[in-house]
This record gives sequence, C-alpha cells and structure tokens, in this order.
Amino acid sequence: MQSTELKAFVVDKVEDIKAKDVVVLDVTDKSNVTDYMVICTGTSNTHLRAIADNVVRSAKAVGIEPLGVEGRDSNEWVLVDLGDVILHVMQDVTREQYQLEKLWSEI
Repeated sequence: MQSTELKAFVVDKVEDIKAKDVVVLDVTDKSNVTDYMVICTGTSNTHLRAIADNVVRSAKAVGIEPLGVEGRDSNEWVLVDLGDVILHVMQDVTREQYQLEKLWSEI
C-alpha cells in the first residue's frame, strides 16, 4: 500500500471509532522517518486504546504489520508506527500540551 493510500486507510479507521479532531500532517519534506502523521483525540483512556487497536487490527487484516505500538497502557497518548504513517492518539490535555501540529508546522 502506498503512503497516500495508507494515510487514507488510517484516517478511515480512526473515524470508524469516532476519534475527534483528526489532523493529517504531510511531513515528507521534514522527516526521513515517515511521510504522514495522523493526530487525533480520544475521549478517555479506553477510547485511546480502542482507536489504536482498531487501526492495528485493521492493518494486520490487510497484511500490514505495525513497526511498533507505544503507550497502550498510557492514559494520555498512544502511538502506532506503520512506517509511512505514524498515528498519534491523544487525550485533549496531552494534545494541547505537546501541540504536535504546531511543532511540525514550524520545522
């Protein structure tokens, strides 16, 4: 799956679980680690895990093995690394604190 298709796939899967405030950042010219970052907000720690787990399960179902999943036991931030796309699922407070959209727009 090409990176643009993977980006659309991830956005579709987070929206399936009602993630809030989904933002896609194109970082192809800013990062040699990934092409896109998808950032979204979950309403609770259970919601964070459900969003991340849905993406992981769905990716595996189509033959994409995540490179890593971090923060599953966290109440604030779960990261799913799919190579060309990295998903950040965050609580409102954490998202406001780290402001990834602003950080990556200034690079």
